[in-house]
Amino acid sequence: MTHAHATIGSDRYAVRIDANGHALIADEPRSNGGANAGPAPYDLLLASLAACTTITLRMYADRKEWSVTSISVDLSFVRDGKSERIERKLALEGALSDEQRARIAEIAEKTPVTLTLKKGLPIHTELMPANGSIALNVEARLDEALNETFPASDPTSITP
Repeated sequence: MTHAHATIGSDRYAVRIDANGHALIADEPRSNGGANAGPAPYDLLLASLAACTTITLRMYADRKEWSVTSISVDLSFVRDGKSERIERKLALEGALSDEQRARIAEIAEKTPVTLTLKKGLPIHTELMPANGSIALNVEARLDEALNETFPASDPTSITP
């Protein structure tokens, strides 16, 4: 099972993350009050999609025994008003036919993280007990939380 745990202390806004035994630091850029000690949350989201895309395409090309010497994925998060999207550009190096290149682009649309992002997924939030108190299920406040905005969590290149 995939698992991540994040902890923040009094540092603004450096977060220590353990992702299945791999240590990461996330932070906000200076423009959002952080120290830019690591990627911001949307950077990590794009990094996850980029990693999944390149790994899946490499696996596919290897399985087909196609001559692909390099795969690069460039991602941008774009917000137009209330509309959001991720733009993905693939760069493929190697002796590939137009049909093979098109097939690789089709496979990019079917990578696991791509499919998860496209379909969305529910997130269940539970507040754990502190000092022996009873746990609080916060789903009842979900509608209220969805209407709140947190500019520091938005990609810094986006202006609402």
